Amino acid sequence: MSVHTAFRPLASLHTAGIQRILKRQISYAEISRRRSDLFTAEQTAQRAKVGRIERIEVRYLGVPHDTTLMMNRNISTPFNCAQHLSEHHCKRSALALLDGNVPWDMHRPLQESCTLQLLTFTSADPHAVNRAFWRTCSFLLGAVLSTTFKDEAQLQLHSFPSPNVRSGSFVYDVSLAQPDWKPTLLELKTLSAEMVKLAARDLPIERLEVSTELALEIFQENAFKSQQIPDIAAKNNGQVVIYRVGEHVDISRGPMVASSRHVGRCTIASVHPVGKLTRFQGVALPPDFIINHVAYGILENRAKKLNPARLPTESEEQMRVNLA
Repeated sequence: MSVHTAFRPLASLHTAGIQRILKRQISYAEISRRRSDLFTAEQTAQRAKVGRIERIEVRYLGVPHDTTLMMNRNISTPFNCAQHLSEHHCKRSALALLDGNVPWDMHRPLQESCTLQLLTFTSADPHAVNRAFWRTCSFLLGAVLSTTFKDEAQLQLHSFPSPNVRSGSFVYDVSLAQPDWKPTLLELKTLSAEMVKLAARDLPIERLEVSTELALEIFQENAFKSQQIPDIAAKNNGQVVIYRVGEHVDISRGPMVASSRHVGRCTIASVHPVGKLTRFQGVALPPDFIINHVAYGILENRAKKLNPARLPTESEEQMRVNLA
């Protein structure tokens, strides 16, 4: 049995679930394409507004030696800087660090003259890149869940908590028409395989800031995100940060790693009910991290335990009650 057949027949769904299914006019694939098209249109419009090209000085710090690069303000990215260095830098760099303390997406345009370090998973201080990796895994999990389940499942992405590597799992919370759904081992393996296939496509992970109005248009079919957007925008000068991988678009403050290829071995380990939502949990390693079967099995078992991260809709007190 695959995830596509994981749900019971429609006749066994509760009434509200059936009504939502009947009301839906378009498939998620169509929704995804529309969101991606809006992302592309806005990205193109923002680039066109850059106007006169201004040069900035980027002081690269790292191997093989420190060097100064002259780049274009609001156009050039850390990835473009890596292209001036070597193919090795392009492939290995997962995240940039500006002025020694500002994590920056590899494909995000640079705004000012700065110092630049290119971070890998073997950097001396892996904290920033590890958090970006965990956040990216949640983002990719949302993409996999959205495209793997049938439309009849009425899967709606809710959100994922801030990355916490010590928790042992990355997370995405979703709403399902059948909230008591429990996956079989084979279905979890199917999700894991889909995640690995998505990562292997080596898709760039793109960042874009958009207005509240555009964000609401992009996510108009998702009631959760439509509700979250005004609050997110209010905390970010009216802007909402969104990311795209392939045709999948989602909300996150970032940063994320440069490409899906930075996710290697991966397991979707467990599914847990959390209030009215369903929490999907997984564990992954960067492709350069090779560990034996026994050690990875320990990580998988840890990822099966309920991740205690609270939902954005919960207070600290509610979290303790729901997860007690």
